[in-house]
Amino acid sequence: MEPRKSRRKRSQQPDKAAGETGARDAAKVAVVVPVLARGKDSGNARDPQARLEEAVGLAAAIELHVVSAGIVTLGTIRPATYIGSGKVEELAGIIRAEDAGVVFVDCALSPVQQRNLEKAWGAKVVDRTGLILEIFGARARTKEGSLQVELAHLNYQRSRLVRSWTHLERQRGGFGFLGGPGETQIEADRRQIDERIIRIERELDSVKRTRALHRQNRKRVPYPVVALVGYTNAGKSTLFNRMTAANVRAEDLLFATLDPTLRGVELPGGTRAILSDTVGFLSELPTLLVAAFRATLEEVIEADLIVHVRDISHPDTAAQATDVLGVLQDLGIDVNDEKKIIEVWNKCDRLDAELRANAENHAQRQPSARRPILISALTGEGIDRLVRMIADKIATGWPVVSLVLDPADGANLSWLHRHGEVLSQELKGDDELRVEVRMAPEKAEEFSRRVKPKSSAA
Repeated sequence: MEPRKSRRKRSQQPDKAAGETGARDAAKVAVVVPVLARGKDSGNARDPQARLEEAVGLAAAIELHVVSAGIVTLGTIRPATYIGSGKVEELAGIIRAEDAGVVFVDCALSPVQQRNLEKAWGAKVVDRTGLILEIFGARARTKEGSLQVELAHLNYQRSRLVRSWTHLERQRGGFGFLGGPGETQIEADRRQIDERIIRIERELDSVKRTRALHRQNRKRVPYPVVALVGYTNAGKSTLFNRMTAANVRAEDLLFATLDPTLRGVELPGGTRAILSDTVGFLSELPTLLVAAFRATLEEVIEADLIVHVRDISHPDTAAQATDVLGVLQDLGIDVNDEKKIIEVWNKCDRLDAELRANAENHAQRQPSARRPILISALTGEGIDRLVRMIADKIATGWPVVSLVLDPADGANLSWLHRHGEVLSQELKGDDELRVEVRMAPEKAEEFSRRVKPKSSAA
């Protein structure tokens, strides 16, 4: 009887790792960045130091106090713990010495690897996907954003249910002694998660339909939509505020913006466009999040023009650009469409003279249709050129209208110059001025209401 009593006591207690975690400071985090040895890394060309800085930034984004951070070089990935046993023991000593209650491992861990590391370190282990989900959960402000984060979190959590209370499995179904085992606690938890996922997906379908209606309403007043995309902390929100005089949160912080924001912006020629500030992208962005945020990212899919904002001062700017283009391709966007995408090199004010000259030379060597623009959203440098290029890109899709005006009608001719692109004007005799102008359809309608010219043809 005594051995059975002992087993019952163990089964009614939470796991040891969970108890040890609670004894430590949950606000203290140790950051571990595993990096495969040179020549063994499958396509990850990122600078290890830049990866470490980004990992520390992710931990700081959720207000965790980083007490230790370091890079761990791996010869190979271990199926049980991802990291080799010797390094696991070494890190366990550091974690205990720093009294860290959380360990952020900057990679994707399997449920088994996460569980084994928690047992070895006696601390809560969070992988890259888990931490990004926590950040998004803390930043979501709208109902839609909260639903999207919860959906991604539930899908992530569903595969990581652990047997913390094993005594709840001592259920049996059927009658007498012949019945099979009843529903275990893990099965009950999974069923509840599945039911919640179904409810959230239904609510998000409703949100998707509402967004589609909003887009249809915007098309009735055909303002072009310009979406800002880029790696997180590339300066999209600062640029958004600069162009629209808005007051969107803009900080030197990863994922400072989560919920999309739309504002009107005046372009040269009197055209009005809608500028959209979207969530920043990230390397190894969890597939769960891309799927959950598809309703939000449809603003990017449906945009008339995409402005890809890059932090040109970042050492990994090229790798970040590749990550952003990869997500756009996953959304079904042709990243080689030069008519739809403008590349902007932001934070040029952070470059010294030599790096600035190198960046300008590199930009000038690009084909004219794909040539990036150097700007500083903080100081305003290059913003006028960017706005002019946005207006030009949008105008390429406008119809060309031929008009005949009175040569003395200077007021209407001036109006055409302000609200469209006058391609040519030719005087025929003393009473006809033939004008070819490219302008937005709504401006053409406004001009026809403003004055009836002698003749016109589209």
